[in-house]
Amino acid sequence: MAKPYLHRVDVRYLEVDRQGVVFNMWYLAYFDDAMSALLEHGGLPYATLMAEGYDVMLVHTELDWTAGVGFGDDVVVAVSTERIGRTSFTLGFALRRGEEVVCRGRTVYVVVGTDDYGKRDVPAGLRAALAVAEPSPGDEPAAGELQSSGDSLTSS
Repeated sequence: MAKPYLHRVDVRYLEVDRQGVVFNMWYLAYFDDAMSALLEHGGLPYATLMAEGYDVMLVHTELDWTAGVGFGDDVVVAVSTERIGRTSFTLGFALRRGEEVVCRGRTVYVVVGTDDYGKRDVPAGLRAALAVAEPSPGDEPAAGELQSSGDSLTSS
């Protein structure tokens, strides 16, 4: 089975607020960068996806924090494919500082066409790119954690 894809994050000074921690919106940017890096790692650079007439749109996301991240912290995003449906897919994210998971997230993306931004089936190349990162023990949310109705922790 594949393991989560690890994407390094450089926490920039401008991302830190007056409380000395990364402002909440930046976590979504980290996760979005990790998603596009995962696709490239899986053999599908985002530019290629777009050139083939596809794009993805975020339709649902949720985050849970257990600690803050500060300027200069060494962090990585572990991204895993939790579910692939007909027109959408769900990615799980775990932002780690060392061994500590400081934030977990889950995002549902829908595949759209670049011509009219209408829903499209998940193309084979995208399915293959997403298949390189599956949850491993310890990266799956605990029972009741980040559970949305209809979400599954397995690929289909």
